[in-house]
Amino acid sequence: MVNCGLVTEKNEPVPLKSISVEVRVQDHVATVSSTLQYVNEEERPLEALFVFPLPADAAVCHFSAKIGEQEIVAEVQERETARDRYDDAVSSGQQAFLLEESKESPDVFRLSVGCLSPGQSAAVTIIYVTELAVQADHSLRFCLPAVLNPRYTPAGSAAGIVSEISSGCGSVPYTLTLSVHVSSPKPISKLESSCTLDPLVFLHSDHTQATVNLSPGHMFDKDVELFVYYQDTHQPSAIVEAGVNTAPSGSLMRDPVVMISLYPEFPEEVMSLAKQGEFVFVIDRSGSMDDMMHHGKRAQTRIESAKDTLLLLLKSLPMGCYFNIYGFGSNFESFYPQSVEYNQKTMDQALKTVKKMKADMGGTEILEPLKHIYSQPCYPDNPRQLFIFTDGEVFNTKEVLDLVKHHAHSHRCFSFGIGEGASTALITGMAREGSGHAQFITGTDRMQPKVMQSLRFALQPAVVNISVDWTLPDGITVDTLSPPINVLFQGQRSLIYAQLKGESSGGSEGTVTVKYSLKDQPVTNQLHFCLKPTEETGLAVHRLAARTLIHSLEQERSGDADVESRIVELSVQAGVSSVHTAFIAINKDSRQTVKGPLLQRRVPTYDVYQQRALLDLQLGCSVVNARSHDGIDEQSFHCSKMLGSFSKKATKEVQNFFSRFKTAAPTAQTESQIKHYAAPDPQDDPFLQLVSLQKASGCWELDATLADVFGKTEDELTNQKPAQVDGSVWATLLALIWLYGCKIEQQVEWQFVAMKAASWIGSQKVGDLSQCVCVGNVLLGCQVTKEALGI
Repeated sequence: MVNCGLVTEKNEPVPLKSISVEVRVQDHVATVSSTLQYVNEEERPLEALFVFPLPADAAVCHFSAKIGEQEIVAEVQERETARDRYDDAVSSGQQAFLLEESKESPDVFRLSVGCLSPGQSAAVTIIYVTELAVQADHSLRFCLPAVLNPRYTPAGSAAGIVSEISSGCGSVPYTLTLSVHVSSPKPISKLESSCTLDPLVFLHSDHTQATVNLSPGHMFDKDVELFVYYQDTHQPSAIVEAGVNTAPSGSLMRDPVVMISLYPEFPEEVMSLAKQGEFVFVIDRSGSMDDMMHHGKRAQTRIESAKDTLLLLLKSLPMGCYFNIYGFGSNFESFYPQSVEYNQKTMDQALKTVKKMKADMGGTEILEPLKHIYSQPCYPDNPRQLFIFTDGEVFNTKEVLDLVKHHAHSHRCFSFGIGEGASTALITGMAREGSGHAQFITGTDRMQPKVMQSLRFALQPAVVNISVDWTLPDGITVDTLSPPINVLFQGQRSLIYAQLKGESSGGSEGTVTVKYSLKDQPVTNQLHFCLKPTEETGLAVHRLAARTLIHSLEQERSGDADVESRIVELSVQAGVSSVHTAFIAINKDSRQTVKGPLLQRRVPTYDVYQQRALLDLQLGCSVVNARSHDGIDEQSFHCSKMLGSFSKKATKEVQNFFSRFKTAAPTAQTESQIKHYAAPDPQDDPFLQLVSLQKASGCWELDATLADVFGKTEDELTNQKPAQVDGSVWATLLALIWLYGCKIEQQVEWQFVAMKAASWIGSQKVGDLSQCVCVGNVLLGCQVTKEALGI
């Protein structure tokens, strides 16, 4: 890996000076225009290389460069042809620009800016369109990635764009400005962000259009997340976009394209949650999982947050199901040789092992544990549900996704990207290929509520026999461009892209009907839509449809020459990126004599590991980074050395530290140096303490430990116990009252814990508990009704 290639020991300047971003959100599609300003402040021509992240499902549709007053618009060409043209242009002294997508991971791109003359500046503009993901609170999430973590590369892997990722030296040496314009047929309720925004400005009294800017001074040291809230977000909708009259007849770009957004609503009578299943939890235990979730108050490391989440998951499982837990890094291990039945004994054993888990397994090789899991036979009538937790920094993304897809018939995959820089291609890809659901946990997000939402999806009955039918006026036919829908979840959006061919002889309305079976009961959802094209959509829908079709072709028949030719044709025609094409722009008016090779400068993206390494070293806490991250500790030190941030004496001391660390365990002194990184003890959290005390069956025992959670003594609980109930029923009832009365804001986290408890109480046949609830309310200072407790 090239580390901080731009900043040399001579402190040569960075050619990338600023990034300006404009985002236009139309309903649930975003068009993003990013302009990167490069300046060559050196004394000879140079080539700048910038490897950076984009959303995995983004369709890059424009690439241009402006030098002075001259703008050069790039063309999409076959990849090797574009590379050859770039190399020829640069070697002959012409200015050239090349943008290409990584073959290993579609969320990584490389921008090559060739032959910038001394003192010359160039403004490079990249435009892409992307769908906005629906969140648990029904908001739409837009993410502008800033962090591109080095991807762990297994030994023997072939080099590629991912292997060229440069690590940032502290904060990035360029600035970011960002403006957002939102428009929608539905009124906009609010916009929220992980970063500081200026006040939201509504452009119309009906609140259907609004603008907002990122506040000045943003360091671009983390992903920029925006959450858009609309009124009535769960309504199905359709956007019909007109084609381009100059495109070839019968082509995708010539005909109208429709984007259908579906929100299936399942009948209540079939929505009971499953009591069976095999639940396999796969936890990333690579060194990077020892990184902090955020820098706020009471922040935890990623591994500690994952352990708390496992506690909740294990307590929430239904009795009699099967489960297992895997940890992986450079190798992997499982708690049990194969999944075991969930009961009090196996749950207790698992929780003891979870407490001992550490981020101590080296790199991030997820492929081998997945192969092992898929080699295990499934349990009849217990569908396999795979939960994968990772910070998502792997090299062989495509190989992992192919494996998940190959076994899609035998399981559902729920994936969780932890921390800044998690690969969107890996996280969303595993969920898509495994018919599951993807979640990202960044900034100050709590992992637990997002994971429990996915558990609710996993416990929903499987939807089978899904079909999509179209009813259109005479003269119009439809070609569906999206892959077949193979998963539906209650309240979650499903998108369908389709090309409309021909002309209507009369009717102006179409209908799409989705049919499926749920617990052997047939269900039908229907949407009527107007065939008249929606105004002011540009070609965003066409380009997203083209990107969807390209992805399907790439995944279905990789290596087929005819398919590759079809991908290139579609990519060039639609002007969108693919692994087999690249954007190429050449300034044919520029030519200068180049003596010797061009200076090559790699522009760093922000890397949270490197930033923390600098902080650690400056604070004398280097042991944190040396213990924590996937083999990049000494790179962080060399980065610091190049920045000149240490004296010769300090540099020697740090070198000695790394040498000592490799051969000796941390001393008491070094352990004390990392106290500011210590995660809070779960036992400091009464909620987690209460959950940890619940039995696998759903009940609690009446003892001093439970009383301590409530701030009471055991005698106080015992003396108030009504005579008609035994100790466990009373303890379980108090636990429910406390959850509903004191922790209602965290209900999404304990919903299954409470359901098990209420079900257990119901099985005890203790009669009317109304008086017990009243006594419990008085004892705990709550006001909860019996009906609210579900008993």
